[in-house]
Order: sequence, then structure tokens, then C-alpha cells
Amino acid sequence: MRIGLDVGGTFTDFALQSPTGEVITGKRLTTYPDPSEACLAGLDELLAAAGVAWSDVAQLVHGTTLGSNVVIEGKARGVGLLTTRGFRDVLLIGREKRYQVYDLQIEKPRPLIPRRLIGEVTERVLADGSIRTPLDDADARRAIRGLAERGVTTLAVCLLHAYLNPVHEQRVAALVAEEAPHVTVTLSHEVSPTFREYERTSTTVVNAYVMTALRHYLRGLQAALAERGCRGPLFVMQSSGGMAGAEAMERHPVRMIESGPAAGALMAATYGELAGQRDLVAFDMGGTTAKLALIEDGRPSTTAAFELCRVQNAPGSGLPMNIHALDLVEIGAGGGSIARARLGVIAVGPESASSTPGPVCYGRGGTEPTVTDANLVLGYLNPEFFAGGTLRLHAGAAARAIEERVARPLGLSLEQAAWGIHAIVNTNMELATRVVSIERGRDPRDLALVAFGGSGPVHGCRLAQTLGIPRVILPAAAGVTAAIGLLSAEVRFDVARTYQRRVEDLDPLRLRAIYDEMAEQALAVVRDSTRGGTADDSAGAITLVRSADARYVGQGYELNVPVPAGPLDAAALAGLRASFDEIYAARYGYANPREPVEVVTWKLSAVGGAPRVALAKQPPRSGDGARKGVRRAYFPEVPGYLECPIYDRHALPAGITLTGPAIVEERESTTVLPPGVEAVVDEYASLLVGVGR
Repeated sequence: MRIGLDVGGTFTDFALQSPTGEVITGKRLTTYPDPSEACLAGLDELLAAAGVAWSDVAQLVHGTTLGSNVVIEGKARGVGLLTTRGFRDVLLIGREKRYQVYDLQIEKPRPLIPRRLIGEVTERVLADGSIRTPLDDADARRAIRGLAERGVTTLAVCLLHAYLNPVHEQRVAALVAEEAPHVTVTLSHEVSPTFREYERTSTTVVNAYVMTALRHYLRGLQAALAERGCRGPLFVMQSSGGMAGAEAMERHPVRMIESGPAAGALMAATYGELAGQRDLVAFDMGGTTAKLALIEDGRPSTTAAFELCRVQNAPGSGLPMNIHALDLVEIGAGGGSIARARLGVIAVGPESASSTPGPVCYGRGGTEPTVTDANLVLGYLNPEFFAGGTLRLHAGAAARAIEERVARPLGLSLEQAAWGIHAIVNTNMELATRVVSIERGRDPRDLALVAFGGSGPVHGCRLAQTLGIPRVILPAAAGVTAAIGLLSAEVRFDVARTYQRRVEDLDPLRLRAIYDEMAEQALAVVRDSTRGGTADDSAGAITLVRSADARYVGQGYELNVPVPAGPLDAAALAGLRASFDEIYAARYGYANPREPVEVVTWKLSAVGGAPRVALAKQPPRSGDGARKGVRRAYFPEVPGYLECPIYDRHALPAGITLTGPAIVEERESTTVLPPGVEAVVDEYASLLVGVGR
């Protein structure tokens, strides 16, 4: 038995897969401030419903937004930074480049660590790795004691050019153990051994910033699982879409900053493959946020320059991290996004009611109307069958909140205000979809849309119509797609090293030594993660994938290029150069084979075996019992409310065609089919919707 466990801002989702491939799902409101309460209660309930003992669980794969929440909310305390003398303000200075050139009101990201908790030490390593000024031990001891006296319990150490020569950082760690043994240390050459001082420092600081909270959380969850008799290891999803053991993630928590959304994008690629669509947009709309990702040729796009807390998705406006991550765009547009009248118009998000207190209709103390309240008033949601009937919705309370906070201030009717909320959040998501498609060089009209998450199928068809996306894929159990995706994740660990040289000046011996060192580190983590789990612990079951970040000499940004397998000889380097020109031309429309190319960062990924989720096919049956009845629902094309047919998702047989307007209900989510669209149920119970161009 394997379990996928995804903690979101509003709901925690569960998926249990048996050895025969059967998948059982569950959903529960996320608990605050400790998400593990909902995790454990939901797991107890899921296993009891399945008749499975804790001792039968062979593996748990966990995705969580806890790390990003700690950063976004600025919750961590006692985090300090120690850096080279003269570089105390590197976080504050950042990059001189403004992310909005003509906006005089922009604000750069506020540093996570206040200046009073940033110390300096006397030392200097040069850009070639040689030592100009040896580390002053006495000076370092004074700085360490000073930070400890000011309450620092977690220390990020980022010294200049330590990625080339880490000897001074290693010595600082030894001095911390002597002077302040209670302080936990994070070293930049272990977290981000790559060049660019600001990004490397930011990555190291984020790792230190979330380390205490995530370590406490993971250890507490593991202890609680052990008490229940669970013998299977706990794995954690990384932002890259691969998983690793919980112990490895305690040392590198920055790698799991976006762990939950990555699983959803991976599963969206699987559903697209089953439907014959390898180029698509993954659209995950939950209770708090909407996440979008571009999937090309069956694989999600990735980035090595991830940013958290972006302002209106503007590059350079967030906190940068040198981590391998799926290239996701995340916005504050979910079922819990709060709607209000602002400056004479309807504004939705980014603030969310989350699960506490939640939307007004939850009856848990919420007073501000949300997208879920609007969808309930529009008739899209069944108040008696929300989350499978585990949560009864209060339509009257939702209507009153929308009337008081939105309709009356703007002079609108109740249905106009509710539809306005629905339409505005769709517009917000349309802009984000353009970022992951048009700004990546892809025409959305050539793509499909996979809509999932608790709220995704409610809005997916409207979003596709707006963008001209011709086909929408709505998977069964869409509300727990990310949890199912956790079960298909591969064991993976990514490492990188900066070695900056022109291609023709590369030293093959040094390059081979760099890759040998990276392979040793990555293999150790993957083997340690798979030990005791379901993956093979032999080296033969682990694949090593090499790549490099290259650019034309003089440029400031790089493209990732595959490094051929086998010996790193002249032929391999010539192939690398040819691949760079090809990728550059595909991205920018031209390439110049006569321009010299330099490689700045070399990368390696160790990838273990990935178990495949065997999705059940629909058994042959009639569709006589699929229609549940009718409900008044609002569609502006009518215009107004009409008696809309309601269908039971689980009773729909493969091959049946539905024509909108229609609403399809299941335990995890609700699908809204606007007037004029046609949906066909495929053999895996997915709804394949044609919305036209």
C-alpha cells in the first residue's frame, strides 16, 4: 500500500493505492497552525475506510506548502546570516535592475533577515578559488558569539566564492560548533554551489529560514506515523517534481518550497498522454491559489531560477532561489479568494479565507465573500454534496455576504455580482495562462488545458473559451489530482557546480572530476532515500542525467543544454555546442555558430525508478443512473438562471456524450459545462471537452 498526501492552503488531499493499482481518495480541511493534525486524522479515516492496517503501508509521499507559507508570512525567528566583510547588504542591494522600469512605486523584496542579525567575517576567496585573505578565526568567533547573543538559532553562512573553495565556510561551521553548539548551520557551498552572489545568498538564507519549521514538522509527523505502526518511509516531493527521503529534505528544505504544485503538473502530463495530448497547460485551482504550468512533449517545463513572492508575476520581483523547479506560475486565485468592491469595480484576491475561517458558506466564522460563495449562489455547487457531503454549505449566508460587500456598494443585482466575481477570477487566471504559454513562445490555441484541483473544473471551460484553447481535459477525482500525482513521482536529486569556461578552453579532466563529485553526492541521497522503500537500491536502477547552463560570451543569461552521455571528450563538447545553437535558435529565432559559447554551470540529476499509477478503466455499463436531476444555475448566454441537468460523475459510462449547459458532480470536485460545449467520457473516466476556437 502506498499513500500520497498533499497539504494545500485550504484542503489536505489523500490518495491510497493498493498493490493491484486501485486508488482510494480522501479530502479534509487543512488545520492551522499545525497541518499534521489534518494529515493524521485524514489518514486514519482513509485507512479505516479501505480496511487497511498501518503496518501494511509501504510508503508515504508528502507534498506540502508549509515551506512557502513560512517565507510568505515571515514566520521564522532567530535566523541570522554570516558573510564576507563588505557584503553585509547583499540581500538589500540585490540586483540593480528594476523589475518594472517605469513604475516609481515598486518595492523590492524585503530581506528575510534584518540587518542587525547579519554578521561579517574577515576573509576573501578570489574568483579563481585562490585565497587572498585567510579567515580570521578570532574575528569569526566574535561575530558568531555576537549573533548568538542576539538570539540567532539558525545561521546561514555565505562567503564570497565559496562555491569554488569552501574551506573558509567549513572552518566557520567548526567554529560555530565550538562557540554556539545550539545553533544550526546552513552552508552555501552545500545548498547552492553556483555563482551569482545575490542568488546564492538568497537561496542559502531561504534554506535556513524554513529549516527549523520543516524539520520540526517532518520529525513530528514521522514520530506520529511510527506510533501508529507505520513502517514505510516518508518521502517528500521536491519543487523539481522528484521525491527524496524526509531526512534529505531536512538538510535541504529549500528544495521543497513548491512541493505540492509540482505533483499536480506531473499528473496533468499523464492525463494528457492518455488523451493523446502531449502539449498542454496544467491548470490547478484549489482553495487558496491557482497554479499553471506549460507541458511540452509530455514533460513539464523546468527552471533553475525560481522566484517566490513575485509581484504580478514580474520576473525579478520575488525572492530568487537557485533550485531546480518546475516552471510554475502561481497566483492568489482559488475558491477561498476574497471578493470586494474596490474603486468602483469588483476585485478578487490575492487574499484568501483559506480553511480558517473559510468562505462564508462554510459556516465557520467567515464574513467576507469568496469565489466559492459566488459559485454557490450561481448554482454551480451542491450545498448538500460539497466535498462528498462532509461539509454542508450555507447558500443564504453566501448570498447575504455578496449582497452586502459587493452588490449593494456597486449597484448590482445579486446574480450580477456573483457572476462578476466568477468572471474576474477567470480573467486573473487568463493573464497567468498567457504567462506560461504566450510568454514561453506557445500559442494557447495549439494546446490543450488539463483542469484539476477542487475548483479547476468549475472554471476550466470558461478559461479555455477565453483563450481559444480548443480542448479541455477534466480528469476524474480532479480535486485530489496532486495527491495521486505524488504516487507517480520518481526519486530524484539534482546538484550543480559552477565552472565557467569557453567550450574550447574546457579541461576534460577537471570537468570529469566535477561530474564524479556531483554523481557521488546525488547517488548517496537517492540510494539513502530508496533504502527501505519501494525502489531498487542498486546503482543500475538509478539514471544519471547531465546538462549545462551555457550562453554566448558576453551575455548575462543562460540556456540549459543536455550534456551527452559517455566520455567528456572533444566530440562530446562539440555536440554540446551544436545543441546550444539549436536550442538558442528555437528560443530566439536565430543562432550564430561563429560566436564563442561559454558554459557557466554544470548540472547532474540522479533519478531512481518511478512507480506508475495504474489508473482504473471504466467498466462497461449503461448510463441510465447518471442523471441526478436538475438545479437552477446561472449562465449569461441564456441570460439568467435555467434548470440545468446534474450528472453523477461516477455513474457516467465511457463513450457517453454530454452537451452543455450541464453540471457534473463527484466527491472531490464539480464540473461546469457552459452552453454549447460537448464533453465525451473516455475509458479512464476523464471528460474530454471540445470548446471550439
